Amino acid sequence: MGKRDIFTKILAIAGTVLVWVPILAPILFSIALFARARMFRFDYLIPAELFPAVLIGGGLLLWAAFRARSQKKMIGWGLGVAVGLLVAGQVLAVVSGLASGAREPTGFWWGVVLGSIVLYVLAVIVIGVGGVLLLRDLFKPLQPSS
Repeated sequence: MGKRDIFTKILAIAGTVLVWVPILAPILFSIALFARARMFRFDYLIPAELFPAVLIGGGLLLWAAFRARSQKKMIGWGLGVAVGLLVAGQVLAVVSGLASGAREPTGFWWGVVLGSIVLYVLAVIVIGVGGVLLLRDLFKPLQPSS
């Protein structure tokens, strides 16, 4: 295990919170609206709209993972896949005409763009799980050496 100092722990905590906010926000907003207005609405685009939080949080987690020498692959690959899927989905939406409204949101291309958003969300969840595992490793009591 690498550095387990307070700075690494702060990086890991802040990164984990920033990564989980875009995943939990639409769920919490849906619950609040349902409790208040008895109406169920779920905005599945919020995680993509809050991509800057994922990017900053993922960067903080990656920094903490390298300092701690733990969960580097899970967080790094998750962040790379998330960025790639979001960019690819955006480019495809623009090229296919879905982003401008020139094409109706139905059919094959709509499914591919929607699929890229679903896979992006799964990649963000992987980053978040990596952050939780990193926090577990950072806050685990040190074992005395024999």
